[in-house]
Amino acid sequence: MSPRHRAIHTLAASVAAVSLLSAAPAFALYKVVGPDGKITYTDRPDVTSEKKVQPMSTRGGVANDVSVPFEVRQAALRYPVTLYVAPDCPPCDDGKQFLRQRGIPFSEKLVSTAEDGQALQRLTGSSTLPALTVGAQTLRGWQREDWASYLDAAGYPKESRLPANFPQGKAEPLTESRPAAAPAAQAPAPAPQRPPAPEPAPATPPSGIRF
Repeated sequence: MSPRHRAIHTLAASVAAVSLLSAAPAFALYKVVGPDGKITYTDRPDVTSEKKVQPMSTRGGVANDVSVPFEVRQAALRYPVTLYVAPDCPPCDDGKQFLRQRGIPFSEKLVSTAEDGQALQRLTGSSTLPALTVGAQTLRGWQREDWASYLDAAGYPKESRLPANFPQGKAEPLTESRPAAAPAAQAPAPAPQRPPAPEPAPATPPSGIRF
């Protein structure tokens, strides 16, 4: 191949590579297939009925919510956040308020029974509340600086970017409550028994007769 032909071939390959990169945005979340079979990638769903839209991510929750900024979705997909709280726990309320103010989507688990406490011990290695998990990392107790540093490392924004009406779910029991066992059936009380009839008094033999 002559030098001129090699140069033309290299230029054509470069143009093809640029075209391919421009067809797929860096933050592509949807694969759109047109009626003619043409495939495009976009960060917004196409509502045209003639096109078939496939989400690039198959996980549910925040990761597929297009109203949530991409940076938050990526962090939630890689490092989901779970908060463990107890009723009437001021530090738990402080930690929850911190997460909401910072715009962190999280799952909230309520620890209120002995079974919940045992499950918490297995999950976090401690009975300290509140407890926070960021991906595989576990933080025990409310410490603003520690929580913030782990969320920073996970890629969550330092300030809230969630929509103003973003719904934060309410707390769910950590373990499923079991239905109370039905009381054992009591045996019926025995019927009252009649007192035995008195034995008849022995008959008095007629006078003059002996046995």
